[in-house]
Amino acid sequence: MSEQHDFLQPGIDPAGLSTAGPMFAAFHGELVPHPWRDPESEHDAYQLFHQRSIAMGWLDEQSSAAGDERASKAPGLWAMNNAFCGTRHGDVEPFARFQVECSTPTNDRPLPVQPFLRCAEDTTARIGTAHLSAVQLLLPLQGIDPASRPRNALVPSMETCDWFGEHAPHAQTPVKITIDSGRNPSIPAVAHQLVGLLGSLEQDAFTPGKSGRVDEDGALPPPFADGFWNGPPLHGMTLRGELAEWSCDAVGWLAATIADSASHLGVRTPLLLSVVRG
Repeated sequence: MSEQHDFLQPGIDPAGLSTAGPMFAAFHGELVPHPWRDPESEHDAYQLFHQRSIAMGWLDEQSSAAGDERASKAPGLWAMNNAFCGTRHGDVEPFARFQVECSTPTNDRPLPVQPFLRCAEDTTARIGTAHLSAVQLLLPLQGIDPASRPRNALVPSMETCDWFGEHAPHAQTPVKITIDSGRNPSIPAVAHQLVGLLGSLEQDAFTPGKSGRVDEDGALPPPFADGFWNGPPLHGMTLRGELAEWSCDAVGWLAATIADSASHLGVRTPLLLSVVRG
């Protein structure tokens, strides 16, 4: 769909099952469509993202099944909501947007941001060549229960940080991260603690700067209405650091790590997170 107001609607689980809430990703930069691809093809972003989610075993098919069929359907990390990939209509508008209803993560697993962005990146690659300058995410922290986390899994994504343990030195990329809690002032209240917690984690995927700056304005305007989350973005912080590499994989790991770290510090509201290259 090309109209933003048609695309961006709060996620609803049709079966009424427990979910963490809507999870959203926007890709900023430039998309060069493949010259051989029919722009009117039926294989649009929604179909491609849906099929990629099934192929990877990540789509929750139980939530859309009715009655007795539900037991025979696979559980998963998210239920489909919508997807779009195409021409931008302004300098700050993303070229791709993906929205799912995120399943409630189990006690020892992070929000599935990494596989979510993997599917989004794979979908985009089927449509064109992406030159990604920023990723913007809506993270459903309200669906995380930090009290249920095992003591050895307070930040579950740390179990996979060694995926980035060896990387080419030239791949390290400076990034600017903006984290906003909307109308809720929780992020500025824990900004310095969050920087300290991220710096204390023994990992090489992300090296944070020494301080976080509290901001009133986010780096990128949210690509959805205020009522979709807890907007407008009024209470944010900016953090600079280095990612082991500039990839959706690394951004997804970082976002999940920030989500659990913030949740551990008492943040219970959806977070708008932007990761900007450079």
